[in-house]
Amino acid sequence: MANLRGYTEIYDRDTVAVGSAQLHELGTRAFDENNNEWIYLSGTASVQLGDWIVYDENFATTRLTANEVGPVAIAGAAITLNQSGWFQIYGINNQARTDTISADRSLYIDGTAGRVDDLGVAGDLVIGAYSMSADASN
Repeated sequence: MANLRGYTEIYDRDTVAVGSAQLHELGTRAFDENNNEWIYLSGTASVQLGDWIVYDENFATTRLTANEVGPVAIAGAAITLNQSGWFQIYGINNQARTDTISADRSLYIDGTAGRVDDLGVAGDLVIGAYSMSADASN
């Protein structure tokens, strides 16, 4: 049987809360008032606001790099080693770090850790992620 985690309610101000003391059980999911979905995870080295990460079954994160496999999320704040915080897994995100992208494109893992791009790279499609508008790098 799956080890299911409950949902909690959060607000935008909560998604930037980062701390060395764990505030929620890792893997807790939540919706904010805009119906964006978030997951509470442990941080990793050099994570900045808007970085794309991949996480594992222990809810440990790694900045997204080429050939990663696993669920992907976007950091709601700078959540580094020995810290925990909220990462967005569904919804509209205006803080996501990208290379220069065009509107309405599929997104792929970029050559820079923690970023995505709209240039197709075999095996590096971020399933379910797409650009809604054009953007300059970062």
